[in-house]
Formats: sequence, C-alpha cells, structure tokens
Amino acid sequence: MDFPIRKIVHIDMDAFYASVEQLDNPAFRGTPIAVGGGSERGVVAAASYEARKYGVRSAMSGRQAKKLCPELIFVSSNGARYREVSEQIREIFHEYTDLVEPLSLDEAYLDVTLNKKGMISATQIAEEIRQRIEHKTKLTASAGISINKFLAKVASDYNKPNGQKTIPPEEVLDFMEALDVRKFHGIGKVTADKMYRQGIYTGADLKARTLEDLTSSFGKSGQYYHNVVRGIHTSEVKPARIAKSVGAERTFTKNLSSEIYMEERLEEIVKALQKRMGKKKAAGKTVTLKIKYSDFVIQTRSKTLPFYISDASLILEEAKKLLYQETLQDSVRLLGISLSNFKSETKQQPIEEQLKLRF
Repeated sequence: MDFPIRKIVHIDMDAFYASVEQLDNPAFRGTPIAVGGGSERGVVAAASYEARKYGVRSAMSGRQAKKLCPELIFVSSNGARYREVSEQIREIFHEYTDLVEPLSLDEAYLDVTLNKKGMISATQIAEEIRQRIEHKTKLTASAGISINKFLAKVASDYNKPNGQKTIPPEEVLDFMEALDVRKFHGIGKVTADKMYRQGIYTGADLKARTLEDLTSSFGKSGQYYHNVVRGIHTSEVKPARIAKSVGAERTFTKNLSSEIYMEERLEEIVKALQKRMGKKKAAGKTVTLKIKYSDFVIQTRSKTLPFYISDASLILEEAKKLLYQETLQDSVRLLGISLSNFKSETKQQPIEEQLKLRF
C-alpha cells in the first residue's frame, strides 16, 4: 500500500445513555428503556439493547416506540451525568495517547501509532482500554481497529456489544470488496438505494466503476468512494476537534402553521444559540434554518454571508429571511437555527513517522 498506514482505534460505548441509566437505577436493568421520548411529542435519544430487540431506535418518535414495545419505560435525559461518565472514559484514552478525537460523549477515535505505553499491538491497546473502561465505570464498550478512521469506524460495529474487531493491513482490500455499501460509513440510505439501483451492492461492485462513472453519478463524493474502497482514507485524528457548526432547535407541543408564531419561536432559539456560541467565541458566515414538518420530513435552508456574524439580532434577521424564502409545505413541529463556516479553523500538523505495524 502506497499511502499512510496508521494504527487507529474507534471506541464506541454500548447504548451509552441507556446503559448509564441502567447502571444508576438497578430497577431498569434487563428492562427495555428509552432515554427521551416520554412527552407527547418526544423523540427517543437512545434505547437499551432490551428495547432494540423490539425495533426501538434513536430518533424514533416516543409514540411509535411505545407501539413497538408496550413495556417500554421512558427515562428523562441527564446530560450532566453522561458528561461526567464521558470525562472518566476520556481520562483513560489520554493515558494511552493525546491524539484523541471525540465524536460525541460516547465515541472517539484514537491514533495509537505512537502511544504513551510503548505498546506495539493496537488490538491489545483496544482490549486493555475496554477492560479499563468496564472496571472504572461498570459500562461496556466496543472497538474497531484498523489502518484509518473509516475502517476503524466500520469495524467497531461488527462485534457489538462488548466486542472488538481488527482489520489488519493485509486484509483491508478483501474486507472492503466484500463489504455491503449500506455498511460504508458516510453512505446514507438515499445514496445506498441509488447505488443498489445502479447494481452497486458491494465494495467490489464500487471498485469496478471508474472514477468518471462515480463522479458522474455521485458528484464530488465519487472521489471519496473511489478512494475509500481501495483503503485510502487520509483524514487524521484531530485532538482539538473544532465543531463545524453551532446550533439550537426546539420541538413544539403543537404544530405551528403561522409564520408569526414561528418568528416568536425563532427569537427563543436564537437566544439559546447565542449562549452556546458565547462559550465557543464563534463567529460564522453561514446561517441555516432547519424545518421539520408534521410528517417528519426535514427541510434545510441556508445562506452564506460575505462577512462573519455572531450578533443575535443579525442571526435572527437572516433566519427570518430564510423562513419566508419559500412557502411552507405543511405545519411545523420543529425549528432549528445553526451557524457554521467559522472564522478560525486550525489544521493539525501531520505526523510523518510511520512504524512497523502489528495489529
């Protein structure tokens, strides 16, 4: 392989929010529970493995979840507690490497090519980290280990819960060719369906298409698909991961059909957004309005300005313009505003040294 090979570990906590709730409340153990979704218009944020057996999934409406699993218990989200446990887990990560890129409270990439323990095997490191997490928090984690972030992420889903999978360099190409495109990280349902319609079912099918074919069908993403199926994914683990956007949104108790009422809600959302921005001292150029209709169809409208903004009144002004940009399709159950395209973005210097890898 003539591209950088690194030792990347992807750690993914098993049903993290639900597992924390079961840990803290013994009555919930072995019982189907959902975090969030208990209110009239609520949406499930996480489901325990007992609930998943019934088909309950995150982002599902609480009403639908209850239909699938009548015994389901809804638990209120406890963000402070989840952050507390997440910090305990990250402390363990940093005992092995400072190249830690958190994706959320419950998952992260670690580059252990050069690590603080001087350990050669990334598989052994992942095993040890998982044991340490369970010992410290009484929670289980799964892991994927491979030569880049893409493959590590895909691998971490293979032996869940409480397992791990390693894809060593010599197995990468065979693994990618056999992989169903629906399991490719970064290929969503719509794109996967389009690929299926074009006779692209596996990595081997994808690999057989020329770069020209792929860019013709999938635009700029065609280059990404062309590379990744060949094991090429050069994105580095970024320790100081800068959020690409800052946003806030609200789900309404009753659907809104009047733009006047929506304007009032936008004012509330902007206040929440500015609080989050204040913590990050962010100024951005792109304002995005998210609209979720009563039938759960989501629409986004964006505008990129020629200058950076952070002032609440300016963000609100742009959000209102986006609201009236075109006629609403239906009554609205959720509105969200986000700011992106930030002023200061830093790039991590690449690590040049490559090692003999034993996975």
